[in-house]
Amino acid sequence: MPVILDDAEKYRGQTFDGVPILPMARMADHPHARFLCLVGSEKSYHARPEIIARTGLEPDRFATFVHPAAEVSGQALIGHGSVLYSGALVTSNGQIGEHVLIMPRAVVHHDVTIGSFSIIGAGVIIAGGAQLGECCYVGSGSAIRNGVAIGAGALIGMGSVVVKDVAPGEVVAGNPARTLRPAPR
Repeated sequence: MPVILDDAEKYRGQTFDGVPILPMARMADHPHARFLCLVGSEKSYHARPEIIARTGLEPDRFATFVHPAAEVSGQALIGHGSVLYSGALVTSNGQIGEHVLIMPRAVVHHDVTIGSFSIIGAGVIIAGGAQLGECCYVGSGSAIRNGVAIGAGALIGMGSVVVKDVAPGEVVAGNPARTLRPAPR
């Protein structure tokens, strides 16, 4: 049985697609549960690795959640703890790291690698062969050109069109995307 961990008061007693949301202090009450970590926004995405490490759980204690309306190629690999929402599509040879969130209607083309702890916003298109490092945030409606490399910790602003490589930790936005500043820490 999967369980979502979230310490926010507003989620106490709530469920997500039928999965109960519990505070982290209640993990021990569920020794056979498998967990999901849904924490992440453009302001908090860097905290995901620390939050997951703080649980002290082994990787196999994290559920991988693929919504029934998401599509994943049989040749794609999805890491522990990753979540693919309704309408997400991962095509052949996609490699999705651990604890990656892929929001509704995002499309991950062939041979794309997405590093662990990254967040891919709704409606994002990542073209073939693109490589995203760990702990990246790609804002909703963005497009990443084929073969582009996005460095670890980078933030891509909403609706951006990324046509060239992005250095680790950079914040880029626009069409074409340009560097605005180093990513927040």
